[in-house]
Amino acid sequence: MGVFIKIRVVYKIVLFIFSIFILAALPPDEGERLARSRCSACHIFPEPDLLPKAMWRDHVLPHMGYFLGHYPNDTFRLTLLETQAQTDVYPEEPLISQNDWEQITTYYLKNAPEKLRENTPDSLQELTLFQPRFPAEKFNIPSATMVHFRAQGGLMLGDANTQRLFWFDQNLKLDKAGRLGEGVVDVYEDGKALNILVMGQFSPTDAPLGQLIRLQQNSSRAEVLLDSLQRPVDVAYADFNLDGLEDVAVCEFGRWTGALRIFFQNNGGTYTPHVLRAAPGATRVYARDLNNDGKLDLMALFAQGDEGIYQYINLGSGKFREEPVLRFPPSWGSSSFRLYDMDADGREDIVYTCGDNADYPPVLKPYHGIRVYLNKGKKGFQESFFYPLNGAYDAIPADFDGDGDIDFATVSFFPDWEKQPRNGFVYLENTGNWKMSPRTFEGVDNSRWMVMDAGDLEGDGDLDLVLGPLCMEPKPLHGEMERWLRAGVPFVVLENVKRI
Repeated sequence: MGVFIKIRVVYKIVLFIFSIFILAALPPDEGERLARSRCSACHIFPEPDLLPKAMWRDHVLPHMGYFLGHYPNDTFRLTLLETQAQTDVYPEEPLISQNDWEQITTYYLKNAPEKLRENTPDSLQELTLFQPRFPAEKFNIPSATMVHFRAQGGLMLGDANTQRLFWFDQNLKLDKAGRLGEGVVDVYEDGKALNILVMGQFSPTDAPLGQLIRLQQNSSRAEVLLDSLQRPVDVAYADFNLDGLEDVAVCEFGRWTGALRIFFQNNGGTYTPHVLRAAPGATRVYARDLNNDGKLDLMALFAQGDEGIYQYINLGSGKFREEPVLRFPPSWGSSSFRLYDMDADGREDIVYTCGDNADYPPVLKPYHGIRVYLNKGKKGFQESFFYPLNGAYDAIPADFDGDGDIDFATVSFFPDWEKQPRNGFVYLENTGNWKMSPRTFEGVDNSRWMVMDAGDLEGDGDLDLVLGPLCMEPKPLHGEMERWLRAGVPFVVLENVKRI
């Protein structure tokens, strides 16, 4: 009897292994084949399990259809067009047959899960390293697009609603303000003047309304250095062509169109544009000599459609070679990246966050959070750390507590408002071997935090933090927006109370 049972068990194991080989050898169904062929042409193939079935059915698949020329009626396409450039985004004629599109749709709806796995939240402890300081100033609709610690002390705040740039002193008292347009996202001080990058319109748009403005020090006189930018969100300054003049690399996020461009400065202060990548979603850019050849290269994050980090190797004479560094599925919602030497090996690593959830009704995604990719030289970048955080928007790595290891200050614009509403800011204290103790501060739920900076507010030698809120759409469903507007908090400084 025992022998018979053993034979049956062995038979089942052999049959199971054989069935795996058979299934692996079977060709994918036609819907999957079409999906992999068509979807991979524009970005990394999005697996059906990245989103719940309702999200695919009601939002993502319909818009995917628009990009392929499939519309619900003959006039619908016209309602999608904002600028002439978008005529190439939404084709007049279908790019694939109706039958092929229906097979792709069926494949996703058949294989997508009803719901995604949810992260198990870590309990938040009290944040003792930082003391929150709120300014006396109140804003009608707090809409921070930038917070920036000044080298001379104090801070600056860009606000989309008032379309102003504000200067606050070390005591968080308002010093002055200037109306510069909607969405100041970057300031650069060179000792003589202040370069200010302005989106032009905060809401997603392809309209060329953005500008780079130069404001002379101790003067109200401003000049426009660059005009007609497509919703610019970040900038890097360097002499890329080694002619002694400072050039400008600009992330033009746009909406469905956009670009990463270098503007080469000419004698006389004019600029000549050079497109590095004609695609939307350029979010953050750094100038670095990536191959140690004496010429400055670029590394940039794209966060729209074809999400990923790319490097642009400077070949000289104004020419660059694009190389992919990391690529991510389009549902990840890439939100930021920073370069930082995490393992003290002399090479800068990548700290990356994904958590954008604004394109469609927000859905909690277990792959949202903070990732560290270590620089392995010729072997590329390899993921070494992941901390799940719903709606992660930025992460600043630093040894904030001075104990010799790297901690993270993080903001989330799309936390789980029902179960984890205080995760809008989380300080991840590294307790050793990359074990993180998550902490937050009293009053974190007084607003919805979007932008962040680290610096020394008062010149006492330690790293402080400043968080800026954005009290606009999309709106949470539990009355939070009304409470945030009543509070009117323009920013909060987290003062580092560890004395060095």
